[in-house]
Amino acid sequence: MSQKGAPMTLSETAERNHERWFPNHVSTLKATDPEFIELFDNFAFDEVLSHGSLDDRSRLMVILAALIASQALGEFKVMLRVALTVGVTPVEIKEIVYQAVPYCGIGVVYDFLHTTNEILVDAGVKLPLEGQSTTTSATRVEKGLVLQKAIFGEVIDRMYEGSPTDQTHFNRYLSGNCFGDIYTRTGLDLGMRELLTFSMILSLRGCEPQLKGHIQGNLQVGNDRATLLSVVTQLLPFLGYPRSLNALRCLNEVSPTR
Repeated sequence: MSQKGAPMTLSETAERNHERWFPNHVSTLKATDPEFIELFDNFAFDEVLSHGSLDDRSRLMVILAALIASQALGEFKVMLRVALTVGVTPVEIKEIVYQAVPYCGIGVVYDFLHTTNEILVDAGVKLPLEGQSTTTSATRVEKGLVLQKAIFGEVIDRMYEGSPTDQTHFNRYLSGNCFGDIYTRTGLDLGMRELLTFSMILSLRGCEPQLKGHIQGNLQVGNDRATLLSVVTQLLPFLGYPRSLNALRCLNEVSPTR
């Protein structure tokens, strides 16, 4: 850390990664909060960014998902532009936003959707984008249920069988809406969709039971413990320690380290 009155000192790695993500950007915080920028950038863009095996595109996609769930619209605007810089496509970005609705609700996602549209248009993207839906009103529940079972196995049958009669519509909604309407869409593969859901749920508060379920779902679709640990690590600077440590506890319960 720099001494009082000394120039700010960033590591070469932090400088390089920051320039890669924010080319030619001059932060106003460097002038107003130089000590903070030194601390944060060395941590986020050196220590954290150097950990794990996620590539830049994957990092940015899970960060965007987490920021939506955290209702962090200002930082979302910044990182959405970074996502475009590192090659996340407009279709992938839109799919992240759409997928957030079943987990965060339209009350949260509404502003993020409009902000996404504004930034894409400013970047020269013509809207609407090509449709990605693969289901119809007649097939959405059936296809969604098939996909649910492929990810979560027989627990879905038990969920249907054990549900109180007055709650069975929630099971149908999960199958038809969350999975049939959203998960069956093209634009993102199943592994990335489960990573996004993991990122969103760990960013919410009080959703540990659902987080454990989707940890198991991630393992089922090929996202191993190391991948999930990398996601939690990359999200730490954006979410803070309490939610990150809660996610680690859930990960250790479902997939203990060997």
